[in-house]
Amino acid sequence: MDSLSIFIAVTAAAVVIQAGILVFMYLAVRKSSAEMEGLIAEVKTKVLPTAETVQSMLAELRPKIETMATNFSETSITVRNQIQRMDATLNDVIDRTRLQVIRADELVGRTLDRVEHTSEMVHRTVVSPVKHVSGLVQGLTAGLEFFFAGRRRTQENMGVAQDEMFI
Repeated sequence: MDSLSIFIAVTAAAVVIQAGILVFMYLAVRKSSAEMEGLIAEVKTKVLPTAETVQSMLAELRPKIETMATNFSETSITVRNQIQRMDATLNDVIDRTRLQVIRADELVGRTLDRVEHTSEMVHRTVVSPVKHVSGLVQGLTAGLEFFFAGRRRTQENMGVAQDEMFI
């Protein structure tokens, strides 16, 4: 046998093996294809009605969801505007209150200054002169008492015995 015959025999064997592999592959694909068709048929019978139901529900709910989204957007804009207005009003109230507190503080300060000034004036114009007059009156009273008491003593000393003076 020559080498050409061996080569042809090996090539023929390889072709036969390849043909066998291709037949087995064909049968496996055919079997897988049949199983896939069964699965596809089962999916069609179970999933497609559910998918159609979901699609119809989405078609029905889409306008409602869009309306809800629009309403939510409008509501959030309205709420934002109201909060901005309330914030502006609150800031205005705080500013006015702060101004009134400042005015009240100034009023109380001025009033206390005037009370203090008036108190000083009353002290200067009324209390000091009254103290001076009171001092003069007390001095005069003390002088007159001393003067009149001195006369009484001399009159008493004259009419009273010496022993009665030492009690």
